[in-house]
Amino acid sequence: MSGNRMWGGRFEGKLDPRVDALNRSFPFDCRLWEEDIAASAAWARALRHAGVLDGQELQSVATGLDRVRQEFAQGRFKSRPTDEDIHTAVERRLVELVGSAGEKLHTGRSRNDQVATDLCLWLRKACQEVSASIKGLVLRLLAASDRAEGIAIPAYTHLQRAQPVLAAHHLLAYVEMLARDRDRLADARGRCDALPLGAGAAVGTGFPIDRMRLAKELGFRAVAENSLDAVGSRDGAVEFLAACALLSVHLSRLGEEIVLWSSAEFGFVRLSDRVATGSSLLPQKKNPDGAELARGKAGRVLGHLAALLTTLKGLPLAYNKDMQEDKEAVFDAFDTVTGVLHALSATIDGLAFDATRCAAALEGGHLLAVELADYLVRKGMPFRRAHGVVGRLVTKAEAKGVDVSRLKLEDLREEAPEFDADVRHVLSVGAALRAKGAVGGTAPSRVKRSLAAWNRRVARW
Repeated sequence: MSGNRMWGGRFEGKLDPRVDALNRSFPFDCRLWEEDIAASAAWARALRHAGVLDGQELQSVATGLDRVRQEFAQGRFKSRPTDEDIHTAVERRLVELVGSAGEKLHTGRSRNDQVATDLCLWLRKACQEVSASIKGLVLRLLAASDRAEGIAIPAYTHLQRAQPVLAAHHLLAYVEMLARDRDRLADARGRCDALPLGAGAAVGTGFPIDRMRLAKELGFRAVAENSLDAVGSRDGAVEFLAACALLSVHLSRLGEEIVLWSSAEFGFVRLSDRVATGSSLLPQKKNPDGAELARGKAGRVLGHLAALLTTLKGLPLAYNKDMQEDKEAVFDAFDTVTGVLHALSATIDGLAFDATRCAAALEGGHLLAVELADYLVRKGMPFRRAHGVVGRLVTKAEAKGVDVSRLKLEDLREEAPEFDADVRHVLSVGAALRAKGAVGGTAPSRVKRSLAAWNRRVARW
């Protein structure tokens, strides 16, 4: 390697250091060391089967790669300024250790198919690790739902009080979202299951490499059928970022709920001191910083998705250096979502509902207005007419300074003679909750079954 670079043979003079600094990706793609060494070891075996390496050379390369792996794992690997990327660094060190056998390793492959392979290997592992962190948060949401048994809060639409809902039902809504996020990550992982290695720089390898055997060794289910697509596609990275972006949106919404619920204005929950911070000026403050950062950090993950899509949209086939921008995006997205998942897990772990404050929030806002309309429907009145009747009753209640559920029977009958004394049976939070017994509703019996079903399902994850 001329000048310790993989491509220096046809060049004279040194690369301008300003271009070199922009070009060099080792400071961040060194994170792929484990994947690059694993793929290189498999490639060495493929070269042996293709007759490029003899048995002694293969053993020498395998031993050298294992030594390089140990140096990375133990933090002893020493990079050099000429290490443009992780591939250059691994090969450079291998040649230092084993000599000419190491110089044969790059036969028939390119950094283009190397990086595509390394990234696929890393993304598959990343999808599994994010999924495991999602499971951790889901388990804590299920435990919090169980602790919140019997506690009701207002459900909101347009941030206005709408109807009573069990707090457990509210928390289980996030379980549903996170389960879909997990499915999306599994789908993204599947998109990384075709082996790029063997595609070469753009048009395939010129040596008789058994790519199916190579794929099996590296745990891929298939090989990439088109060499141009293999090195020119970053669909797996995009889909990983898309899954992380939507996951971040869901985590942001959960963070916002916690911020609202823990405020003095709501007071539905109390946060553990272990997940709150204080103010440098205001001694009374207990700030939900973790939940706020779950909300704030969503922006950077969304930005990574937009950035990579923008990078890819104008690229001709096959590989272009622009694609180097994929790695910092996926690495940071992974670090961000796993960090937020862990912080929210800790937050939910210490979350305690204030039953008194929750009950007090159900006293105002005409939360039982729909129950009055449904009562009239059961008496035979068309819903649209019943809606109008109850709307007028709400206006009357506000004029009297009471909740619509506190109006006297004579007040109700002034608007609709269908009201009778039995209307009181529907005008309680408990009755309103029990009435929502259809699948997906907030009836206590339904929520209890849903919670049990989720516990069984997550146990199989």
